Amino acid sequence: MDLLTGLATVLPEGRVVSGEEELKRHEGGIFTYHAPVRPDAVVYPEGRDEVVETLRFANKHRIPIVPFGEGSSLEAHTIPVLGGISLDLGRMDRILEVRPEDFIARVQPGLTHMALNAALAEHGLLFPVDPGWDASLGGMAGTNASGTNAVKYGVMRDQVLGIEVVLADGTVMRTGGMSMKSSAGYNLTGLFVGSEGTLGVFTELILRLYPIPERIVAARAVFPDIEAAGRAAVAMIRTGMSIGRVELVDARTVGAVNAYKDTYYAVAPTLFLEFSGSAASVESDVEVAHNISAAEGCSAFDVEADEEAREKLWEARHEAALAIRDLYPGMGMMTTDVCVPISDLPQALRHARDTVESHSLDGTILGHVGDGNYHAVFPVDTEDEADQDRAEMVNAEIVDYALRRGGTCTGEHGIGVGKAGYLQKEHGDSLPFMRKIKRISDPNGIMNPGKIFSSE
Repeated sequence: MDLLTGLATVLPEGRVVSGEEELKRHEGGIFTYHAPVRPDAVVYPEGRDEVVETLRFANKHRIPIVPFGEGSSLEAHTIPVLGGISLDLGRMDRILEVRPEDFIARVQPGLTHMALNAALAEHGLLFPVDPGWDASLGGMAGTNASGTNAVKYGVMRDQVLGIEVVLADGTVMRTGGMSMKSSAGYNLTGLFVGSEGTLGVFTELILRLYPIPERIVAARAVFPDIEAAGRAAVAMIRTGMSIGRVELVDARTVGAVNAYKDTYYAVAPTLFLEFSGSAASVESDVEVAHNISAAEGCSAFDVEADEEAREKLWEARHEAALAIRDLYPGMGMMTTDVCVPISDLPQALRHARDTVESHSLDGTILGHVGDGNYHAVFPVDTEDEADQDRAEMVNAEIVDYALRRGGTCTGEHGIGVGKAGYLQKEHGDSLPFMRKIKRISDPNGIMNPGKIFSSE
């Protein structure tokens, strides 16, 4: 019995797809430079029980299962490197429950964060994690995503109160709950959030919500160099102000955004800022940020309170990755994702710029610098082994710099395939324990094989 025939015996009609277009859509990713690999079939479950039946079938026949959301991860999480089944959760996109009085929503994993926020607006609530792409909430939980709001609200792991997850053998397990805190047993919710589809498949998420702030103001500050921008960002964080976003883009990124969005921002290192809270606190914070920026040689500090103007400003920042990719048609894009202690940020930004230039790469630097997370992005000729080796060398130098300062190889993108070797450097002493957990949850190794652990 072949795979398609076998799946048809356990799933309703229309759930299993093997057409050329669908297989191609699930072979790679929107932003990754990693080589595509086609799945043997795509399965679209429409509920938990269909996920259970798919996993039972796959586990029995030892067929790889790769969960798929929007395909926007950078480190090949959704690439089926050993073939098998791409489990597309896009049809499981319902809001199951909203409890405005408890600041909680219960959702399916295929729902995107923008769709959730559109529904929450009538309740005066928001879900704050914003990775810069309209990613699925299941995928965001899988990689422990963060993004532009993390400096104020934290990362995905801070927002997931509980989950329903299906293990490799079809066992359904619930962790956490509806309360804002718990000391009951091991933190299994935190274990599965960030596990990158290697331990199980999310079928429900319980998410923490927040009130929409009374006042929101955005600002754009232009600096003479990237270190000055970094120092200003650090100084703002140290004041303790209630700043919502602190985003840095270098001159090359601004130029790319101008070309892509037909905007006219000054082509210089820039901080995109957002302040939120009460009207009085926002006014005070903006003034303090302006003064800090001026002390670092800021040549322009433009404030936007109008909602439409703010959205346009953040649209430019969110589409920076697409703008950069547009500069290099036909090339893959390698993105570093290091995070350093906040005091090391200015020097780390300079080191990243010097490293990219010393290897004659045409790279850009941007990041969520309010929590020490930044990205160097550079084009890679995926057909040229020497070019790939050079890019890997730059990546390794930037990661080593971060690790020497107590930082991490990945602040928000996860390990996937591309950072498995760096995980060994960062957490080699705990990897044996991680492998034991993996074997308990997935003894046959069907769950997203080839990800996280470099020797698989």
